[in-house]
Amino acid sequence: MTAFGCGRTQGYADRMTDRTDADGRRADGGPSALLLVALGALGAFGPLSMDLYLPGLPVLAADLAIGDTLAQLTMSACMVGLAIGQLVAGPMSDRIGRRVPILVGVAGFTIASLVCAFAGDVVVLLVARAVQGFAGAAGIVVSRAIVRDLADGAGMARIFSRLMIVTGLAPVLAPLLGGALLVWTDWRGLFVTLSGIGAALFVLAWSTVPDTLAPERRSAGGLRALARRIGGLLGDVRFMGMVLAAGLAQCVLFSYISMSALVLQNQFGLSEVAFAALFAVNSVMIVACSQVNVFFVGRTTLKRIVLGALAVGGVGSCAMLVGTWFGLGLVAVLVPLLGVVGMQGFLAPNLPSLALQDHASGAGTAAALIGTSQFLVGAIVPPLAALGGANAAVMATTMLACGVLAFALVALLVREGPSTPRRA
Repeated sequence: MTAFGCGRTQGYADRMTDRTDADGRRADGGPSALLLVALGALGAFGPLSMDLYLPGLPVLAADLAIGDTLAQLTMSACMVGLAIGQLVAGPMSDRIGRRVPILVGVAGFTIASLVCAFAGDVVVLLVARAVQGFAGAAGIVVSRAIVRDLADGAGMARIFSRLMIVTGLAPVLAPLLGGALLVWTDWRGLFVTLSGIGAALFVLAWSTVPDTLAPERRSAGGLRALARRIGGLLGDVRFMGMVLAAGLAQCVLFSYISMSALVLQNQFGLSEVAFAALFAVNSVMIVACSQVNVFFVGRTTLKRIVLGALAVGGVGSCAMLVGTWFGLGLVAVLVPLLGVVGMQGFLAPNLPSLALQDHASGAGTAAALIGTSQFLVGAIVPPLAALGGANAAVMATTMLACGVLAFALVALLVREGPSTPRRA
């Protein structure tokens, strides 16, 4: 493991494992800007894996002679891989440290992306996509665990919000890049591009990301010890409620991601480039809301922020349904959709923070359960909802149902607390 730079663990961990003060800062100034960039990029494997080739989804379906449901399954296969991979990489990072799982996962993502590019049929593509997601999951879950190593409470929510500046660039740039690439290449070229991005991220992670989990803080024992840790988390009603709420809130986003290309291009006739531009606008809205979230964190409770965001999203979903039912046209769908998607800027930082607050020990395992819930719900619900075909009404109804359920869980299970974080 020394070859992966694990010798850097002790000094960094000694400096960074003190708890945060009330505003989330540390005596040494907190994580560096370069580390935040690296963590944000590693946390963007989900958007990278899906958003870059979203504009090519209809082309892929035509090229492989498959229907909308099978085309969506190429998205779902990646989501399932992302979900299961987190269950492996998260606990592994609790035991052997944060750095090695990240490097191995990024390398695997790079190779799997090339296999996707040369897939000869949909079966090979589905398997390769699952492996691609499984490998890329390490970046998502371990970057989250690193944030929990460095901060708690409101400080954690602030860091997650800052990471969204970088994470949010992926869904802004990826579909734009995908749409531009499709001018001179096909969907296979998009996967070659993903492989190149994976290689660049490997270099970034190798040179930038230290191990924030000191050896004495790592989990001991084998599979039985892991089973006990997971069992304890599964028995924590509040934690599991937040895990499910995070999954449902993420499903709102995944419903948009997996259906929007088919809805906006097939139902409303948008071109690939126009769809990519609209997707980028929505992604910018997420990033903007995540930075507004920084202002609210510490001034009110995370629970109130989350409930407010879910309420706004619910109103937007209802407005989309009304616009669709009365045939009010594309604008009546796009305007409320902007609000629904933008609320992810408040939900994505705060729901994981609520769930991880009481779990500084075994943060990798806890983060894995959160991420698994997010990607499994996102992988299962949208394709089932679209079995009869993807359209604006189906997309809006799915978003509304998931948002209402998430609202109920947060309202019932989260204690109303002070705006300043408790110390772990």
